[in-house]
Amino acid sequence: MAYKTILVHVDESTHAPGRIEVAARLALENEAHLIGAATSGMSRTLYRAAAFSVENPDIESWVQMLHDQAEAALDRFESIARQAGLASFERRLVDDEAVSGISLQARYADLVVLGQEDPDEIAYSTNPGFPGQVIMAAGCPALVIPYAGSFPVIGHKILLAWNASMEARRTVHYALPLLARAQSVNVAVFNPSPGRNDHGEQPGADLALYLARHNIKVNVVQRTTDINVGAALLALADDFDADLIAMGCYGHPRVREVLLGGATRTILQSMSLPVFMAH
Repeated sequence: MAYKTILVHVDESTHAPGRIEVAARLALENEAHLIGAATSGMSRTLYRAAAFSVENPDIESWVQMLHDQAEAALDRFESIARQAGLASFERRLVDDEAVSGISLQARYADLVVLGQEDPDEIAYSTNPGFPGQVIMAAGCPALVIPYAGSFPVIGHKILLAWNASMEARRTVHYALPLLARAQSVNVAVFNPSPGRNDHGEQPGADLALYLARHNIKVNVVQRTTDINVGAALLALADDFDADLIAMGCYGHPRVREVLLGGATRTILQSMSLPVFMAH
């Protein structure tokens, strides 16, 4: 199993080249097709309204400005993809706002690469909470790249968070290509309760056996913590010198917002290494 279609979110931010480079490396390693998608930032409704108002010079110039900005970001994507030596890639300009546009494109990909929000950089083309909203809506696993730091190696030492939930199970399934290539995989089980129906008599043991059948050897680590599990997971990642965290994305979508779980919110806000997430 490998990722054969990888989507990367492309925008005007100063951090975009870093995540594009990561996506290009993954595409090379998996012999995958890489899609760079930039959104204009216009909702579909507004775009249709603008299409019927082309005689209005203000609207026309506004639409052109948004397109020019997205095309400039895509030019940067194409340059990086060519320099990486990719044989198969494409650029897409999506006339939609960022969450719905990228979420829709991600439904036809094996993996979407996103960037962590930088509180010191205003992103005019994305909404607050963008990464979490996309992960919740896309139905596709995501690799989120921190805005600070560089990450030439991702996935050699993986810390996998396990709580026997459906989200964690989906994460394990989607992460199998990464887990199979890792040099080491540590499975973190926080505050386990032996004998629970979901965990079994030995928390983490059933998962270790499942992964062993995929020729993936893991080390199960049980920890008891009184602090936020997201913070505890980041501390454990530092202890193991991990270069990737894999975990479920927890939350509840509402009509106008997404309410993320405490651990998910902490990780997306405070992550210091790439994080692989699935909902």
